Amino acid sequence: MSDYDSPQRPPPSPPIASEKITNERKIFFLDLKENQRGRFLKITEDVGGRRDTIMLPAEAFKDFLEALERLVEFESKLSSGDSPTGS
Repeated sequence: MSDYDSPQRPPPSPPIASEKITNERKIFFLDLKENQRGRFLKITEDVGGRRDTIMLPAEAFKDFLEALERLVEFESKLSSGDSPTGS
């Protein structure tokens, strides 16, 4: 093993639960996982084989969901032609 080799890591554990969302040319994978630091959501976007991933700790799920719900509501008002600011 050379100085540049990384230490051995255990293989990633399989997800506890998963969801897959397909939208046009994008695929989103939502994997609930767990490691020594706790549970987290791994969100991966795949566009033509190129992947970007974020990890969201379980402690942030509620805040993330609330922010997402606010943005979905805001966007639906934009789509319906209503003023999102109420003016």
